[in-house]
Amino acid sequence: MPLKRMYLSGSSAVFDLEVDYKSEENASIIYSALAIDKELQPDKVRRLMSVSNGKLSVRFEATEARFLRASYSAFVDALTLATKTIEQFGKGMEV
Repeated sequence: MPLKRMYLSGSSAVFDLEVDYKSEENASIIYSALAIDKELQPDKVRRLMSVSNGKLSVRFEATEARFLRASYSAFVDALTLATKTIEQFGKGMEV
């Protein structure tokens, strides 16, 4: 189950997401697939991603909660598709 945490920091909204793929290779593949999609409104939403110990960590920082929600929702759709692709065609991965 992904680790999720949201909080308000001053005038911005922040959301942290961590998904354990239990494999550095699979986490890196997912990272590479998602990193090419840049935020549509970089002045309003910033997304920071990293991979460590088989886990994909993502931090969203937005000027308003509504921008955070829209960005997170679109990202999770892409994340779900990438994860299902790895599960279907990857080397024995189960998340």
